[in-house]
Amino acid sequence: MTALTLIRHNAHQIDVDGHAMMMHVPSSSLFELDGVGRDVYDLFNRFDSVDSEVMRTELGARHSPDSLAECISSFIDLDILREPGIVEAPRVIAKVDEIPLSTIVLNVNTGCNLSCTYCYKEDLTTPSKGVKMSFETAKASFEMLLKQAKNRDQVNLVFFGGEPLSNYPLIREMVPYAEARAAQEGKKIDFSLTTNGTLLTEPMVDWLNEHRFGLTVSMDGPKAMHDANRITVGGNGTYDVVAHKVRMLLSRYTARAVGVRVTLTRGVTDVLGIHHHLKNELGFAEVGFGPATSGPIASFNLDNDALKQVFSDMKTLGRRYVDAACRGENIGFSNMHQLLTDIAQGTKKVVPCGAGLGLLAVDKDGDLHLCHRFVGSDQPTYGNVGRGIDVPKLAAFIEGAQDRSSFGCKTCRIRSICAGGCYHESYAKQGDPFAPVYHYCDLLRDWVDFGIESYVRIMKNNPSFFRNHIEPRSAKV
Repeated sequence: MTALTLIRHNAHQIDVDGHAMMMHVPSSSLFELDGVGRDVYDLFNRFDSVDSEVMRTELGARHSPDSLAECISSFIDLDILREPGIVEAPRVIAKVDEIPLSTIVLNVNTGCNLSCTYCYKEDLTTPSKGVKMSFETAKASFEMLLKQAKNRDQVNLVFFGGEPLSNYPLIREMVPYAEARAAQEGKKIDFSLTTNGTLLTEPMVDWLNEHRFGLTVSMDGPKAMHDANRITVGGNGTYDVVAHKVRMLLSRYTARAVGVRVTLTRGVTDVLGIHHHLKNELGFAEVGFGPATSGPIASFNLDNDALKQVFSDMKTLGRRYVDAACRGENIGFSNMHQLLTDIAQGTKKVVPCGAGLGLLAVDKDGDLHLCHRFVGSDQPTYGNVGRGIDVPKLAAFIEGAQDRSSFGCKTCRIRSICAGGCYHESYAKQGDPFAPVYHYCDLLRDWVDFGIESYVRIMKNNPSFFRNHIEPRSAKV
């Protein structure tokens, strides 16, 4: 054979309980190396290049020529091995000719009855100054969604804010309209809503239950931690009100499991304690954590040391998740659900999320944004529900987002899972939606390695967990 060299950024090995697992980075595929595969990969890690003489000297006594040749051929096909000096082909940019939406996010009110210290919403204001979306704008948004989703079987309508329930009359008007129009077009429809919980009433919960909303509550844990940041416009803590409303919600809501999203800020980082309270004491089905690193008030953002501790604690909770999964139990940790979904499905991303492709957000005036996080920001908009999507402008953004090699993503081992990270996180932290989330990079690589270890252990001990818990959840997302 001619001399070959290892393309290190296309393969990543992780040893898990004696199993040599390899992730093929370009495809995010995961497979176990056999004895010859392990020895060949180790050999190429030790030498800058390997020819037939080195191969015969180092491994000829341990493996047959045929088995070595077969392994080498497989690694070449995967572009894990390559002849030295061959220039890597430039990334192929997929042209965007249309925007096949599946989801529209309606920002139904700029007003919010809370004044959370870390809120990223740049158009947020008090209830008295809030501007509510009109039914005509909401209706035009949904009609645009139906037009763009002509080849999809299901569409998703998301209500956001501010506090979306502060414009509950619009939601009540919009849902039956959307249900009727979706039925006319032969499509299923799914509704979802994120709320701070303060405005929930029993009749409201029953109506949301009737229409099978996917509900997420924003709550930050036990009283002291929740009240540190989630306060009213007048500065009062909201835990007592929210906890009372949540208990009522969870006692009445039967359509779907209700999750909670936690924002971790400086001083509010007790991942284990927060999860225990929200899952085991209040009764949420799932708890998900979002570290705040780029909020408008720097004093609330997690610094590098706090962020490292948060990820360490998330891994501790993740180990509890794995132990429970091996017993066939689900402790409701959303971050682990998503991580295992990405690994189990071999997620291969060319862009970090569906923002701008499968999803757009609409503001009160009908202008179109990449996602709900950009509403109110100084970033460009991409058309209007009245005029339609500015496809060339949006296509240019999506095509530009596919190649972040100038930022170092080209050789990152989780590039097909991360794809550079959240546009808004990058914009808020670095002023550029294309700049990778560098403050997360090492931590995310370690988190993915932890996910691979977790996946292997669950598969070895209780593979039915994926069928019973991960796959059904993925189908609903």
